[in-house]
Amino acid sequence: MWESEPVGSEGPNYLNTCIQFKSTFGMAELKEQVIRPIEAQLGRERTSDKYGPRTIDIDIVLFDGEHVNADIWGEAYVVIPLAEIYPEYQNPVTAEKIVQTATRLRRTVWLEKRQGVLG
Repeated sequence: MWESEPVGSEGPNYLNTCIQFKSTFGMAELKEQVIRPIEAQLGRERTSDKYGPRTIDIDIVLFDGEHVNADIWGEAYVVIPLAEIYPEYQNPVTAEKIVQTATRLRRTVWLEKRQGVLG
């Protein structure tokens, strides 16, 4: 778990993590049948402000080994947690190992490792 400052708006800091799992769902099904219901149960209210404060935000970063959104590879709050669980992944933007990207971002962006947050 990593704590980061909010991106794009004022508000409380965020807690960020990455998980890897297998599913029989396609990406659209996963979003509609799993992710959106979890977010709703945890109080997520969608607004027009893409960067506004929210109780939870679940994003799909990789699906079937392919990146979903090329814009996230410069975002420390995504890259650093991902590098912990998938260090051999090759950054599709820089062609370097994701751990190298994470190391570079750690030098310039504030993220703090949080221990014991989930119990």
